[in-house]
Amino acid sequence: MIKIDNLTKIFDTPNGPVTAADNIQMEIPQGEICVLLGPSGCGKTTTLKMINRIIPPTSGRVFINGEDTSGLDTVDLRRNIGYVIQQIGLFPNMTIEENITAVPRLLGWDVNRYKARATELLEMVALDPAVFLKRYPKELSGGQQQRIGVARALAADPPVMLMDEPFGAIDPINREVIQDEFLKMQQELKKTIMFVSHDIDEAVKMANRIAIFRDGRLVQYDTPDDLLAHPKDSFVESFVGDDRALKRLRLVNVAQVMESPAPCVTPQDSLETALQQMEEHGYSHAITLVNQQQQPIGFVSKQVAQTTKGYCGEHYVGLKGLANINDDLRKIASLMFTHDSTWMPCVDDSGRLVGHISQRGITHYLGATYRRDGRQAAPYNLKLA
Repeated sequence: MIKIDNLTKIFDTPNGPVTAADNIQMEIPQGEICVLLGPSGCGKTTTLKMINRIIPPTSGRVFINGEDTSGLDTVDLRRNIGYVIQQIGLFPNMTIEENITAVPRLLGWDVNRYKARATELLEMVALDPAVFLKRYPKELSGGQQQRIGVARALAADPPVMLMDEPFGAIDPINREVIQDEFLKMQQELKKTIMFVSHDIDEAVKMANRIAIFRDGRLVQYDTPDDLLAHPKDSFVESFVGDDRALKRLRLVNVAQVMESPAPCVTPQDSLETALQQMEEHGYSHAITLVNQQQQPIGFVSKQVAQTTKGYCGEHYVGLKGLANINDDLRKIASLMFTHDSTWMPCVDDSGRLVGHISQRGITHYLGATYRRDGRQAAPYNLKLA
């Protein structure tokens, strides 16, 4: 855990003192990612650099796992904090292996141990050790160098990591890939991370908590969903963007919104049975057709069931898409728009039907808000459009 207690930094300038960070107070729980956001000069990078004393604070204290770091030797403090910057900062005259193992070697690790660690970390960041260990930084692409920077920060297994716009200089495609890989690593490693970014979308994707800074002050510190749903003031509202409701799509998965259980029919059921099911459950357009394994294979429209005789297996239409319970709503909304669909069957990881999701259900969720006492709005029960 990182606890920041009234941290302040005042710079002396020719034009007088300038307060870059003004009594910052916040706590980052163990194993979580906190992203610091705000316009240039707002104090987010200054706050980050005061954690490992690259910038010494004017006043205030920093606690890491309950220990006041003001009494620690600066070198020892930094060796126990992973640090990743946008410029990466790899040593050009060292191989990738030597770059990754720089801190473990300074700490006196056995040679076999630090070499094994370098191999392990390259595999973790999806780079082949046989190919990259003996290369030099100039032989790598920018995205590959950035991965090495992350690996180096993890080398001595620090409990805390500081990251200053680590993915900002990478093209959008590679940035998404590296972000995804980093989040996968974080699920396993559970480091406590402070992360400076200028990108609200990156923050929403990466963070457990987001801190918004303005003019050296911490304006709002919240979970991404609460920040987007309840911006504290007009500055935060404008900073997160007019599309803040859509940004929330990334934060919600299908399991949270789908309607369950899911009525369905089989190929052997009659169209009359399908119509009865739709009317009983309030489905106005269609019902899902499943096979013997309860896996969706199509749907039967209400219009066909009303006007035709026979069996569902003779008169169904193939599905345009499926929603997995772990998919986020951004993906599902994209699928619905692409296929001009208002609903989709939801399946678990084995492909079995477990529910349905509709545009109305998504719209209702985004329109719902949280009461100020922290309780969610009343549950809803919407039928397929």
